[in-house]
Amino acid sequence: MTSTNTVTMYTTSWCGFCLRLKKQMREAGIPFTEIDIEFEPAAAEFVGSVNGGNHVVPTLRFPSGKTATNPSLAQVKALIDS
Repeated sequence: MTSTNTVTMYTTSWCGFCLRLKKQMREAGIPFTEIDIEFEPAAAEFVGSVNGGNHVVPTLRFPSGKTATNPSLAQVKALIDS
């Protein structure tokens, strides 16, 4: 489902916050795997499990196992380095 060495971004096609973060991460050269939770029930379940039952996107999962919901680019960079 995902590579263990890259950030996984759980998203939807209509999420403006997701579009912005994807653009910022591409511009910063941060690789990521994108999973649309509307087409992957297991991904939607995972997102709900780390967000109190809510399917909030973007939710990111880092190689360390940490997650972040709607993070800034600075937060993404900090979590990659941790």
